[in-house]
Amino acid sequence: MNQKNAKPFLKWAGGKTQLITEIEKYFPPSLTNRKFVYVEPFVGSGAVLFWILNHFPQLEKAVINDINADLIDTYQTIKSAPEALISLLEVIQDEYHSLDGSDEQKKAYYYEKRSLFNKREQNRTTHSALFIFLNRTCFNGLYRVNRKNEYNVPIGSYKKPTICDKSNLLAVSEALQKVELLYGDFEQTIDHTSENTLFYLDPPYKPLSETSSFNSYAKGAFNDEEQIRLKQFCDKLNSSGHSWLLSNSDVKGQNATDNFFDDLYADFTIKRVTAKRIINALPKRRGCLKELLITNQHV
Repeated sequence: MNQKNAKPFLKWAGGKTQLITEIEKYFPPSLTNRKFVYVEPFVGSGAVLFWILNHFPQLEKAVINDINADLIDTYQTIKSAPEALISLLEVIQDEYHSLDGSDEQKKAYYYEKRSLFNKREQNRTTHSALFIFLNRTCFNGLYRVNRKNEYNVPIGSYKKPTICDKSNLLAVSEALQKVELLYGDFEQTIDHTSENTLFYLDPPYKPLSETSSFNSYAKGAFNDEEQIRLKQFCDKLNSSGHSWLLSNSDVKGQNATDNFFDDLYADFTIKRVTAKRIINALPKRRGCLKELLITNQHV
């Protein structure tokens, strides 16, 4: 579809780029020979979305949703005003790289931009540029907000990060012309389906420990009650005849007696796959972990 394949423009905790080959195994075979609609209720960095857009020209349309308004606004900016966004990012990149050799000046620049971002007084294009800048330069590419919805991730240690990837942003913009963007609760996505619809659900993962903070992704936590509500949504998709695949953490890998997901999704197919985690505050906790792929498909 594109001269250059679009790829995620953000770093993202739990990004699925390295799990695509596993995820692909659980997609319905019918995707290759008939039109379909693809729906992703928790889009994040969109690794699976872009893979679908790049590999399935028969895709009728894609629908993406997220509870993170800043994220969806950035997708919208890239879709509708890529050149204006690129111009702003090029200025920010030049300014930031000009500070190489002065860590204190870099820190001051980063925290000034973070403060500006949290005021939310800019137009959407400028706010999106700040969003991408913070993502590309913060600690481990993490997105985290406090209860006031203030982005609070400290500066990272990248020497000369790519802040403006012009060619990819243009490819993403082209790919997004076939994508409908939604902001809000995941349940609204069921209203945007067709007869042949595939859902991929990648919610904030159930934490593997009490210190995990990756679900501090929006003002409200995605707790066990939300995980149960998501399962009920999957039941609804199943009864409506839609195909779906869901990812989550394998809590049983940390605690052999924790059957939370095994019990919750007992009526569906549960597969355990190996995923490489590269984002964690403690380096010793980075590495390969088991994750869950759950589906209503017979595989």
